[in-house]
Amino acid sequence: MKKFLTIILLLVVIISLTGCDNVDKSSDAYQFKEEYESLNGEDNGNGKTIRTVEIPVDNPMKYASTDEIVEKMENKESFVVYFGFAKCPWCRSMIEEFIRSAQDNKIDTIYYVDVLEVRDMYQLDDEGVVQQVKEGTKGYMKLIDLMGDVLSDYTLEKDGEKVEVGEKRIYAPNVVAVVDGQAEKMVEGTSEKLTDPYMKLTEEMKEESYKSFKCLWECLEADATTCQKNTC
Repeated sequence: MKKFLTIILLLVVIISLTGCDNVDKSSDAYQFKEEYESLNGEDNGNGKTIRTVEIPVDNPMKYASTDEIVEKMENKESFVVYFGFAKCPWCRSMIEEFIRSAQDNKIDTIYYVDVLEVRDMYQLDDEGVVQQVKEGTKGYMKLIDLMGDVLSDYTLEKDGEKVEVGEKRIYAPNVVAVVDGQAEKMVEGTSEKLTDPYMKLTEEMKEESYKSFKCLWECLEADATTCQKNTC
């Protein structure tokens, strides 16, 4: 009996030690986890510490390009797409609650587009005139057209005043529900009480963030009646 129990204990130890080896490290979910967690605790270059996040290995993230999202919209598909990037402090303030909400609502796929390098960029010159300093990719500019109804305006700031660029902007984070190829709802997902993306998240902030995604999942339901542009 003693020998039998010893064997059982050894098997338990072996399973616990090798369990992580069963994870598909080539999967999008694992790569997403690694991408975000690899920055935990690092300096952001401006003396701020990058927020530590814990991403479940079974998260629903699937990498996609802007061109792929355009194609899915043109094919009249329904899905949710998350626009962000790993170092974005606002993204890191909502990503855990976003994934938790998706998993609780049985959402098995969320498309992830890293927008850091694909967007166009404008700035104000010394006279306050809007100048383009970087062109956006063709796919990004197409998404601006396709999702314009739910996106925020692209604005710059000078002396505390907002200046309109004259186009829409995919900010980070932006999470968009697309229904039958139409962008129906956009959520940023951060708590309104979060005034600094580096501040400590309270349970109230986390809960507010979690609840903000409810409308997105409702948009994907076959009998959805509450999903309308910019409303819930």
